Amino acid sequence: MHHLNTPRASSPKPLLRPLRALGALLAVVALSACSSIGSRVPTLITPYKVDIVQGNVVTREQAQALKNGMSRDEVRDILGSPLLVSVFHADRWDYVFTFRRQGQEPQQRRLTLHFKGDVLDRFEGDELPSETEFVASLDTRRKFGKVPPLEATEAQLKSFEEKNANAPTAPLPPTAPTDANYPPLESPGAAR
Repeated sequence: MHHLNTPRASSPKPLLRPLRALGALLAVVALSACSSIGSRVPTLITPYKVDIVQGNVVTREQAQALKNGMSRDEVRDILGSPLLVSVFHADRWDYVFTFRRQGQEPQQRRLTLHFKGDVLDRFEGDELPSETEFVASLDTRRKFGKVPPLEATEAQLKSFEEKNANAPTAPLPPTAPTDANYPPLESPGAAR
């Protein structure tokens, strides 16, 4: 048997080299695009972060209710238990409040009370918000501007009456006759 060397139709190796080079070039371009997008992704997508509330909320109204000479129990009734009571500073109570919410500056307030024995001597602290200011600072809903008045003017009431003067009214549901005799709720002689 003779083996004839017949030329092959076309060798796949010469075509694979340019395809491999093109594939490598596309991979490099894709990876470089990922690195430039990666620097922008944190601004586009942020994970949800839980609001962190720690400590005691003390409002301006509560601080105004404090008077020198109050007992520790009276102070606790107004402000609640202090967040910090130090063994080394038994005559000092610290009320600390921190609030962290995603996208907002953290809030932190402190109120320090000093006692002489069992009696409030003095207190000092940060500027405290009123109760309404504090609640408003927690509200994250979208603000839509000024709230419209929720009462009708005399002209609006008159036009409403005129529009509804000729409107047909729905019939009222039938009522039970007033002389209806219903059985008693309890039977006579029932134990109570």
